[in-house]
Amino acid sequence: MLSVLKFVPICKLNLVSRVLPLQRWVHHAPATPLHFHKNSKVGTSTSGFDFDFDVLIRVCRDINIAKRLHTLLVVLGKAQDVVLSTKLVNLYASLGDITFSRSTFNHLQKKNLFAWNSMVAAYVRSCRRHEALSCFNEFLLVSGLRPDFYTFPPVLKACLSDRRISSSIHGFIIRHEWLEKDVVIGNALVNMYAKLGAMDCARTVFEQLPVKDIISWNTLITGYTQNGLASEAVDAFNMMEECTKIIPNQGTWVSILPAYSHVGALQQGMKIHGRLIKNCLYKDIFVATSLIDMYGKCGRLVDGISLFNEIPRETSVPWNAIISSLGIHGDGEVALQLFKDMLAEGVEPDHITFVSLLSACSHSGLVNEGERCFDLMQKEYGIKPNLRHYGCMVDLLGRAGYLEKAYNLVSNMPIQPDASIWGALLSACRIHGNVDLGTFASSRLLEVDSENVGYYVLLSNMYANIGKWEGVTKVRSLARDRGLRKTPGWSSVVVGNIVEVFYTGNQTHPKCTEIYEELRVLTAKMKNLGYVPDYSFVLQDVEDDEKEQILMSHSERLAMAFGIISTSPRSPIRIFKNLRVCGDCHNAAKFISRITERDIIMRDSNRFHHFKCGICSCGDYCFVTPASSVPHSHSHRTHPRGHEATTHHDPPATTVRDRTPEALNTLTSVAPSAASARSAPSAASHPQQRQHGQRPQPLRHVVCSFVVNLRVEIIGLDCWSMKKS
Repeated sequence: MLSVLKFVPICKLNLVSRVLPLQRWVHHAPATPLHFHKNSKVGTSTSGFDFDFDVLIRVCRDINIAKRLHTLLVVLGKAQDVVLSTKLVNLYASLGDITFSRSTFNHLQKKNLFAWNSMVAAYVRSCRRHEALSCFNEFLLVSGLRPDFYTFPPVLKACLSDRRISSSIHGFIIRHEWLEKDVVIGNALVNMYAKLGAMDCARTVFEQLPVKDIISWNTLITGYTQNGLASEAVDAFNMMEECTKIIPNQGTWVSILPAYSHVGALQQGMKIHGRLIKNCLYKDIFVATSLIDMYGKCGRLVDGISLFNEIPRETSVPWNAIISSLGIHGDGEVALQLFKDMLAEGVEPDHITFVSLLSACSHSGLVNEGERCFDLMQKEYGIKPNLRHYGCMVDLLGRAGYLEKAYNLVSNMPIQPDASIWGALLSACRIHGNVDLGTFASSRLLEVDSENVGYYVLLSNMYANIGKWEGVTKVRSLARDRGLRKTPGWSSVVVGNIVEVFYTGNQTHPKCTEIYEELRVLTAKMKNLGYVPDYSFVLQDVEDDEKEQILMSHSERLAMAFGIISTSPRSPIRIFKNLRVCGDCHNAAKFISRITERDIIMRDSNRFHHFKCGICSCGDYCFVTPASSVPHSHSHRTHPRGHEATTHHDPPATTVRDRTPEALNTLTSVAPSAASARSAPSAASHPQQRQHGQRPQPLRHVVCSFVVNLRVEIIGLDCWSMKKS
């Protein structure tokens, strides 16, 4: 034991004595190896040192230091050491200099399999997929070596941009029987097909694997979730649970929880939470973030906030999750205040933080605040906006009616707009009735993505809103000629732990007669209170009576009626819809919540709508509100950290970062009072406003104003009782 204790400091001293002289020499060495090809006399002065290059290459984080290390290798005659040079190849790639990486590789006279694998992986790490495949092809043609287990994972990652090449690589693997030899290659194949969106192929490869480990199952579940096949992901998870030898790990929970979020499977998600509490995994940063996201997307924001307050928050990951959850619930002002708290705690925001923040501003109509955050992101934190940031900004400006400003932003983008950008602009044109700009946006949109049927539906809706039925017919014919079919709308409601799904115009449900009778009774009561059907949301050129029947048969209304007749009076109803709720159904839900004295929580493809006493948490910001809307009321909201959201907060007494005070000062005007009015676009700033009248002023002060009372009353904190048990 004593000899071991003596050995430790000796090892440390030896390492220091070997590293420090090199460290001093490296900082004063010439910057490139080429210098020593011209001045070969240098080098004898360092021949006495026994440097640990392996350690130094491993800890190097600076490109200039890396080049000096490379220079020293040349001086000492070790440039042809395959192991060290290959590690330099990886080092250059990790530091973002793929040119030096390739140059180092080319100067190797004898390239072994390790060197070839490293060069392919270096290209993949640098997102140079075509070069990676070319390098792999060169390896097969000139090296005379056979691939091993480490060759294919990076090659398969390089195939993500080309379906044809990926199939060829798959065939190569099958011919050489690599699939039977190593589960890692099989897992990489499953991941490749999942990233290509070919889940049928991914499932086929998965079933052919002779051995399936936990990574195999996680890859399949993640693939289903990322491709929007949440139900299939849940089925795969249930199959995995039947395999007694497979034990779920962190990756499993991070894979399955987003699937539960997508389908709104709150009870299953809570069961997973209970298992995580027993296994002491619920405070793992990635698992906890997935739980927060699940609770937020399942309408249990209070539970997500409670979990957020229990976990470590040193990184931006949990902050991003809770800000995003607040955004989809319409709590944009609270999200801004939470962002200020994040800065006060010294947490560095990243690009995802600002995506969540800009989205929250968009859902709440915080135009000025969103613009300030967009500027803050670039000027204070040096984050270059990507397509998601620009998409949020176009959506923010477009919803508020600043169509000209939104178009100018798109026109001046330094990167090429994609379908999401043009789609956001087209959606804004539909809301505000600007056919000219909408037609232009649709033409650019179909140039970028002509296979997404949702964009054809959006354009058709715009024409239908203004009664241009010839335009509707033309768009539908175009979609039909291209073999595209509209995604059928459906809504689900949970009654007695059973999920009931309704499609638009559903006539096959066992309680179909009672459902439609309840809707007729509710419609009559709504009309007595001033409800007027908005036929602009009917996309067929039919008589008004038939239009009213079409509106009544929308899936969300069927789900609401079924929930009313199947649950006790005044109990809440939770509805999930795969598409955006239509404006007339949104208006009807307000009336129904008032008539039945129920809380109706509806999640559509875009956000949450909390209906209570005739008002919606979105403040009707998402829709042009008819004059018959039910009057709104006021109440207070609570900040996730426990205090009440107010207009301005004193800056913290101490700061962690030098630039934090400036950021906080900038954001003082970003988080406004809930009672203050936000800037409304003037007629001069957007002449593309609706021709039949000015868009009504959104109800700025009631964005989710009733949320606290609603959530405390109907949600409770029952999932936290699992800890006590």
